[in-house]
Amino acid sequence: MAKRDRLSGNEAVAIALRQINPDVFPAFPITPSTEIPQYFASFAANGEVDTEFIPVESEHSSMSAAIGASAAGARALTATSSCGLAYMWEELYIAASNRLPLALALVNRALSGPININCDHSDSMGARDSGWIQMYAENNQEAYDNMVQAFCISEHKDVRLPIMICQDGFITSHAVENIELLEDEEVRGFVGEYEPENYLLNPECPMAVGPYSVTDYYMEAKRNQAEGMRNVERVVLETAEKFAKLSGRKYGLFESYCMEDADRAVVMIGSAAGTTKDAVDKLREKGEKVGLIKIRLFRPFPADAIADALKNVKAVAIMDRAEGYTNHGGPLGADVMSALFRARSSALAVNIIYGLGGRDVRVEDMEQVFADLQAVIDTGDTGETYQYMGLRE
Repeated sequence: MAKRDRLSGNEAVAIALRQINPDVFPAFPITPSTEIPQYFASFAANGEVDTEFIPVESEHSSMSAAIGASAAGARALTATSSCGLAYMWEELYIAASNRLPLALALVNRALSGPININCDHSDSMGARDSGWIQMYAENNQEAYDNMVQAFCISEHKDVRLPIMICQDGFITSHAVENIELLEDEEVRGFVGEYEPENYLLNPECPMAVGPYSVTDYYMEAKRNQAEGMRNVERVVLETAEKFAKLSGRKYGLFESYCMEDADRAVVMIGSAAGTTKDAVDKLREKGEKVGLIKIRLFRPFPADAIADALKNVKAVAIMDRAEGYTNHGGPLGADVMSALFRARSSALAVNIIYGLGGRDVRVEDMEQVFADLQAVIDTGDTGETYQYMGLRE
């Protein structure tokens, strides 16, 4: 039976981890993710979990310890934000290339410089091509639900890749919302015990780990990673279907909101989707055909499914909470526009950079985006396809 509670996103994720009861949790604090290991440390101190909680001296060490634990056959994870993720950079590639099923609770925060502790997606977007699965949440409920599903995806025999569960710093991590929690027994039954058929440091199957890979083998190793990533979409949907039966909450690769007859759409990631839904609702009351695609799974990128969801729109705004420094827009813009091109879509598309460093996004801002899309349809001219929203002039 579901239990209603009022929790911050950080506390909700920590409770999900308590219910999962992982084997090893190394951690080093960094704002705004610090509360996740802080809450979990109290669970460990109170005997509510069997987890080996390890305070380490840096984020590099926390990921290294998680990698070592996972290689030894343990269910492992850590948590971080921003520069902490950047400090883990080389270890991210090691975790993925070794096909280690571990998790990272990432609370999105701007990367320096200039120094900023508020939300944008520059940290996780910088790691988007490291070989990790990436899932994003709009709100606290989704942060909790994604964490409950994380290990089922990461540990699946057809995947065996590390997974990043992302939520927006302060906006969801520290804000308190009403959410529904599953019972402890339900979560542990859903996730199950981790009993890998094999693992890198299995003493019964000795092998060299981390050797130099000469030219003859490196490409095959990368193709092997890609094979696991090809299976992720299917496993995410299978896991979501099982979770829906348990919780009544349905998830997909992305959420389509009022897209059935939409001629204008916004595509975005994270908490600003809630603001955009309010804008959609207001405009729908006026008879305007507008809609939203909210990305849940960003890596691997579900290009075909997204292009299909946008097949009937006339104009689309792709919203990036991170710069790509390509002079063409951000990472999400590049992926969505590529998907539209491959699908031979006729939709007119613009890419908008917004909300960097925690800059506010209002309902009125998103209403203006939809108004601008109507002007694009009316004139047939996108104008500048790479734009900033909310800049101080």
